[in-house]
Amino acid sequence: MKSKQFTLFVLILVQILELFMINVLAVNINNNNNILPLEHVTTTSHLTNNKASKLLLSPQSYLSLSHYHSKCPDLEGIIHRQVQAWIRKDYTFAASLIRLHFHDCVVRGCDASILLSHKGSERRAKVSKTLRGFRIIDEIKAEVEKKCPKTVSCADILTAAARDATVLAGGPFWEVPFGRKDGKISSAREANRLVPQGHENVTTLIQIFRDHGLNILDLVVLSGAHTIGRSSCDAINHRLHNFNGTRKADPSLDTKYLISLKKKCAASSHVYVDLDATTPRIFDTAYYTNLGRNMGLLSTDQLLNSDARTGPFVSVLASQPLVFSSQFAASMIKLGNIGVLARPNEGEIRFKCSSANRAY
Repeated sequence: MKSKQFTLFVLILVQILELFMINVLAVNINNNNNILPLEHVTTTSHLTNNKASKLLLSPQSYLSLSHYHSKCPDLEGIIHRQVQAWIRKDYTFAASLIRLHFHDCVVRGCDASILLSHKGSERRAKVSKTLRGFRIIDEIKAEVEKKCPKTVSCADILTAAARDATVLAGGPFWEVPFGRKDGKISSAREANRLVPQGHENVTTLIQIFRDHGLNILDLVVLSGAHTIGRSSCDAINHRLHNFNGTRKADPSLDTKYLISLKKKCAASSHVYVDLDATTPRIFDTAYYTNLGRNMGLLSTDQLLNSDARTGPFVSVLASQPLVFSSQFAASMIKLGNIGVLARPNEGEIRFKCSSANRAY
């Protein structure tokens, strides 16, 4: 078992280093227009003119760490101060912003479509009913518009806000490349179909992540965001009283933990319970330790520990906080680059995050 854990530990370190090298290359590319990323180099010799080269660029290649340096130099300062002020008032907003970013990226990519508010939008979907943090993004956008009008996308603001929320909760820092633009389409039907809802099996979760270019390690690591945050009793009542129609509790739940949850949820299904029962306000590896003790609040979390494909990663991350921290940053970078609208003719810079510009 120790040998298997060591192998996984090495595998995780290799993936972190590979992503680090990719990010360094991307920064160099975006600061030197004469260099193309390795994945865009073609062996077809006749594709050497500028027009052909531009066609080979992926949307992610248009993102840059210096995108707003001259156009809106205080952008990250504005975002950080606003997020910090909100989290000081209510620490639970840290988890809410990370979750809002995730919901945005798994439907049509990281294009701020979750922020659009109209009939039939993602924001109105059943799976979105407990999402929070919209007002935070709106207030950041309003301040940014005063200083840098028609310049900064809502998608970039949400991505950076999720990063700052992680840091303020005690998690890792990572550089966010900017240049995303905002989408114009938002569908509740798509959200209800694509966003995990807490009852999927591990095979389904793996496929959902693979569909977005994320691997099994990303699944386990990003699930670690549940080291902070809460869930409603409504989402877990079936585990407490009628698991799989048995009229009994989920047998995988630790007995003492089950008793505690039943007491907390006795009053109402609208009561909120911490996803991490031991250190709910600290961004740490207790989430993984809890899974090993059968104290995963959501069934999708607990299954990560028992499944042969994900369980070994849970074990490694539970005992390696530095690996978790580094890999969480790496996986969040991958998440934030999903399906971005960054090419010249893609998307728009919304004037208001809740409405597409055509509404003005």
